[in-house]
Amino acid sequence: MSTFIAAFVVLLAFFFLMSIGYLLKKKAVAGSCGGLGALGIEKACDCDDPCDKRKARMAEQERREKLAQNRII
Repeated sequence: MSTFIAAFVVLLAFFFLMSIGYLLKKKAVAGSCGGLGALGIEKACDCDDPCDKRKARMAEQERREKLAQNRII
């Protein structure tokens, strides 16, 4: 139990120090340089056969793009 409490206190200390750094610099914590694009991955789901939910989202996005292209006004 003492290990859990010590780990929790250390975690709280890191959060406290990060919040102090944010308040002083007014700069959010940044991620890695480039993200997935730096690895040559164009999308988060890089599988050959996406799941049904992903297929539905992709179909909806294509439908919206077609509607936007064929708009009269």
